[in-house]
Amino acid sequence: MALALAAAGADIAGTARTEPELLSLKEEVESLGRTGAAVTADTTSEESVEAAVKAVIDQLGRIDILVNNAGINIRKPILELPVEEFEQVINTNLKGYFLYARAAGRHMVERGSGKVINVSSIMGQVALPGQTAYASSKGGIEQLTKVLALEWATANVQVNALGPTYFETELTRPLFEDPERNAFITGRTPMGRWGQPHELAGAVVFLASDASNFVTGQSLLVDGGWTAW
Repeated sequence: MALALAAAGADIAGTARTEPELLSLKEEVESLGRTGAAVTADTTSEESVEAAVKAVIDQLGRIDILVNNAGINIRKPILELPVEEFEQVINTNLKGYFLYARAAGRHMVERGSGKVINVSSIMGQVALPGQTAYASSKGGIEQLTKVLALEWATANVQVNALGPTYFETELTRPLFEDPERNAFITGRTPMGRWGQPHELAGAVVFLASDASNFVTGQSLLVDGGWTAW
């Protein structure tokens, strides 16, 4: 998604807990002729997020687009899910989005323009067993998106969610490599396959561009037809 936005003309600041991947992203962005920045941050920490947003503004001058994309998952039935693990997922997937949206949104509202894209999931609208923490966090993201869209509508800040199905990433690799789970996912998806990361490019560029200036509070599902059943 970052490279798709860079290819469309955006300068990119990446934030994450560890620096090596950020530096690699920065190099790829710069190879596309755009300015890249790498800022380490802990998504679950208010102090860290506020500092990260300030660092991005100091380095790049402004924030036009925020893509909230931090995420973890702990798959367990609720009767086997410790409170600590539930909180770990909620703190990263939902609290982190709140912190970044508030910090960057303050800047956008003051300037009178901006785009916030909260990466949700089909699990924000449907459910599967073992997804108590993850589905709860994604459902929260859907509602956070709608509330922020209403609060910032007159400030010309559009807030939307992007809801992928199962995409082949490091987070989902254990499921992809599990024959039984892989068969369930491909069988449940009308298109009969997993999504590939590059297939999110068009959706994120649309939500980040002037083409979506009258679209806010919505969830764009990129799900191969999963939710059409």
